[in-house]
Amino acid sequence: MGISVCAYRPGGTAEYVDDPDQISELRGQDGRLLWVDMVDPTDAELDHVADEFELHHLAMEDAKKHGQRPKFEKYPTHAFVVAYSNPSGEIDLFVGPDWLVTVRERDDAGEVWSLDGARSRFERTRAEDATVGFLLYVILDEIVDGYFDVVDQAEERLEVLEEQIFAEEAYEERSLQRELLTVRRQLLQFRRRVVPLREVVSALLRKEVPWLEDATLLHFQDVYDHVLRATDLLDEQRELLGNVVEAQLAIVSNRMNQVMKTMTSWGAIILGSTLVAGIYGMNFEHMPELGWKLGYPFALAIMATITVVG
Repeated sequence: MGISVCAYRPGGTAEYVDDPDQISELRGQDGRLLWVDMVDPTDAELDHVADEFELHHLAMEDAKKHGQRPKFEKYPTHAFVVAYSNPSGEIDLFVGPDWLVTVRERDDAGEVWSLDGARSRFERTRAEDATVGFLLYVILDEIVDGYFDVVDQAEERLEVLEEQIFAEEAYEERSLQRELLTVRRQLLQFRRRVVPLREVVSALLRKEVPWLEDATLLHFQDVYDHVLRATDLLDEQRELLGNVVEAQLAIVSNRMNQVMKTMTSWGAIILGSTLVAGIYGMNFEHMPELGWKLGYPFALAIMATITVVG
């Protein structure tokens, strides 16, 4: 997908560069902040950027393999952060003193998290002397804010499932159970992507990245609070999902009990008739009613009376 490069000069001007080979010329000049973005890069493109910024080979190995756990790693010349925009959209960030590299991967649906919101927000709110700490904050805050949209979507799906469960009209139990299990699996997977991000932001708050300025730490505290709130909402949705599953199982059990009650009632009703039919069906020779002209209607009358009275 290529490499995009943007250099932010002191004073607020931004310069977009088409040729990635100019990275080495722009890096560290005139107090510029350099932002390099990559979408589904090839190994050759990753190696090129790694050479330009002297990225550690262990961090590059993680960036190439994908599927990493959200984490923070510190290297001599840079820091490496892994975050997720949704349950499967991995974003790798390499953070240096005056540069930042973002590597965005496609999720399971083939979509890529858009940087347009983060870019426009950064260019709108940054100070004239742009810093890498504020840029990192904007990106992480945009990622975390997207978590609430995912939680809202899960809540809407659960509400629809609840309405189906308690609706009077019948529903397909197998499809409903499959939908509940799908939501449960997605929430679990999403929680695995969100919860570890607390440790990532906590490491930034502990100033494990020395080139993050103190003023930016206040912003990261806000990101940390958002991560905690997203985690709490996820836990609430998981608990609500558990309640929905229990309600569905209870309703299925009640319906089964109703069926069993109906079958038991009909069995009790026809028990007397079955008993009479069984007695007179034995065909013993010395049964007075067998030779009686009114024996047959008499037996039918007894069975009908027992059934009606029962």
